[in-house]
Amino acid sequence: MERRDFITLIGIAAFARPQPARAQHTTIPLIGYLSQGSPASDALRLTGLRKGLSESGYVEGRDVAIEYRWAENELDRLTALATDLVKHGVAVIVAPGLPTTLAAKSTTMTVPVVFVVGVDPVQLGLVESLGRPGGNLTGVNAIAGELGAKGLEVVHELLPTKVSIGFLENRRNNAIAELRTRDVMAAARAIGVEIKIVHAGTENEINDAFATLAQGQVGALLVPSDIFFNSRLEQLVALAARYAIPTVYGLREFPMVGGLMSYGYSNAEIYRLAGLHVARILKGEKPADLPVIQTTKIELVINLRTAKALRLTIPPALFARAEEVIE
Repeated sequence: MERRDFITLIGIAAFARPQPARAQHTTIPLIGYLSQGSPASDALRLTGLRKGLSESGYVEGRDVAIEYRWAENELDRLTALATDLVKHGVAVIVAPGLPTTLAAKSTTMTVPVVFVVGVDPVQLGLVESLGRPGGNLTGVNAIAGELGAKGLEVVHELLPTKVSIGFLENRRNNAIAELRTRDVMAAARAIGVEIKIVHAGTENEINDAFATLAQGQVGALLVPSDIFFNSRLEQLVALAARYAIPTVYGLREFPMVGGLMSYGYSNAEIYRLAGLHVARILKGEKPADLPVIQTTKIELVINLRTAKALRLTIPPALFARAEEVIE
């Protein structure tokens, strides 16, 4: 064989050998998910988040990866967990609730942060304005703080003769709790009812709070939408049933699992909106220019089976306003 033919054969063989797949060198975006809870407590949130991402073309494990960090209700761990996410090179951090948002904000001024909070983020100092956040934070305002007073009005409409109403507040969420309590107390004075505030920031404290309310013989209970309370659906509903306390919640998922009534929004829907914002950032938009989403879909949901178990008659006006009645 001549030398020239030999070289030609080597070249053909080289091209014939399997080449490394280019796809092995491509990377998919990495999202950081920072939670004060656990995988179980955040199941509904993650369902909504993944739906929003999927609607925008990002399927977890295919188009995007998510790095999870769980504080297990130990809030002093959040800053370290946020720092760890930044070190992992995440493209954006999802921060459910104010404690996680503050931890992420204190950790980075460059990595985009998509928050979900229940009080005006301008009032909280998270963004410069709703239309133009101006920094590395944007997200969803679930207006839960404003719904506390409206929820009290629903309780009073349900039980107009009851003059003592319990109000469960999260002692670990002070920044929002103070604003929420202020609004509820003002609404109570306006309609002439007495409010008995009980605080809870752990599972055991929730149990103690219900025992206290039962001893105080409150006529009803209002549980506002709160990042911690919303992760304790089954516990709160079971305690309300055990002590036979008519309870109105701030999240529609509560009556879906047996709670009496809710006046508020859907957790899954809120986090779907957050997922849409995350996708926009992954596609190149800057959080400084992404307006904060203001939720507008507020629903009244009634569980008629629970009402019958409590021997309650739902006023016709409430029935007429209900978005959904569970029979």
